[in-house]
Amino acid sequence: MGELFGTDGIRGVANQYPMTPEMAVTIGKAVAAIFKGDHKPSKIVMGKDTRISGDMLEHALVSGICSMGVDVYLTGILPTPGVAFITSSTGANAGIVISASHNPYYDNGIKIFKNNGYKLSDEEEDEIEQLVFNKSMASSPKSVQHTGRVYNIEDAGCTYANFLKCTVPENHNFKDLKIVIDCSNGATFEVAPAIFTELGAKVRTLYNNPDGKNINDNCGSQHPENLKKSVVKNGADIGFAFDGDGDRLIAVDEKGAVATGDQILAVCAKFMKQKGLLKGNRVVSTIMSNIGLGQALKEMGIKHLTAKVGDRYVMEKMVSSGAILGGEDSGHMIFLNYHTTGDGILAAIRLIEAMKDESKPISELFKIMTVFPQVLMNVDVMHKPDLKSVAGIADAIKSVESVLGKKGRVVVRYSGTQPICRVMVEGPTVNETRKYCKQIADIVRDTLREKGKI
Repeated sequence: MGELFGTDGIRGVANQYPMTPEMAVTIGKAVAAIFKGDHKPSKIVMGKDTRISGDMLEHALVSGICSMGVDVYLTGILPTPGVAFITSSTGANAGIVISASHNPYYDNGIKIFKNNGYKLSDEEEDEIEQLVFNKSMASSPKSVQHTGRVYNIEDAGCTYANFLKCTVPENHNFKDLKIVIDCSNGATFEVAPAIFTELGAKVRTLYNNPDGKNINDNCGSQHPENLKKSVVKNGADIGFAFDGDGDRLIAVDEKGAVATGDQILAVCAKFMKQKGLLKGNRVVSTIMSNIGLGQALKEMGIKHLTAKVGDRYVMEKMVSSGAILGGEDSGHMIFLNYHTTGDGILAAIRLIEAMKDESKPISELFKIMTVFPQVLMNVDVMHKPDLKSVAGIADAIKSVESVLGKKGRVVVRYSGTQPICRVMVEGPTVNETRKYCKQIADIVRDTLREKGKI
């Protein structure tokens, strides 16, 4: 991971390095320089979520791209997977999304897709970074004759919605299904309710009035509390919560219980295997997945592969192993037989498909996986030394691992997008798990809370 890119693009506080207009211009130039075609006119598709800083960064990126002689096609507000689809289906050279996903409104970010709709590799990110920090980039455009133009894609939302609706067989519909959707005041606020309504469901929508500052504000995939209440109050069959840019999904069953991404993966894996759709008979998740997912897949006779945290690493493992289903416990779900990136709305459609096929309440389907007690604590840190090299932290981890044995596990890692160390412990009981997680988190906090102290 370089200076700019984290696990999911470039991210930070808007108007602070690296999310400044000046940096956005330079990043736009670098992306255009790398993905510019040699023969035909080059174009880059660009979309954004509902953050107030989106317009500022959009204009800066556009300026940088156009200065390199590349055209920009703007989708406006559109979920990240929608931008990926428009990029790959229109013959664009690349796609850019301006979003900080599930982060607060004052953050923003830049995600980049290749022309085939896939995210960049580490090597491609490094190439962009080298150009960004190359001082000659500032003076690289030489002639106004090569200036790119800006166009609006007026029907981007409809195009993306039609793509998703076409993944549902014609003889299937969601009639008689009651759904509650939490759009997180983000990029799905228009397209998600329209899709499920047009598929025949009775839809109640929460948090679909973005004002630039209320994205992810006590709502969405990170805060499903009100979704749970609404599902129960309205007698809904299922509830869905998306994050700010619509690439992750959290589901709530008819009783108001929250299902994890791992549980969604397990249900979809079973459905796809039964229908002969699970190519390679394997599923990819990350090292953060619950122990219960691995056990459930083993009982179903499905091979379980793990990847580093980050949906692009899940995707890389899927491509290299021939898997078509993968995801993260956080809610990123990738159905490679349909799309090239994680898509919350697509995952919701596939989950409903499995539920209707079984003709059972979704709570019954989620029982296929036993969720081991898991506690995750986020610790603010001032710096990020190699955790294995910090004796106190390494010793604390080994101590807990020896106590848990095969009845649990420990994962301690830094966030790729924030100054945070994540401490995750799974164990046989909630109390034990919480105790051991706090034990490690306290040591991490005491060791890394002061800059330069180790």
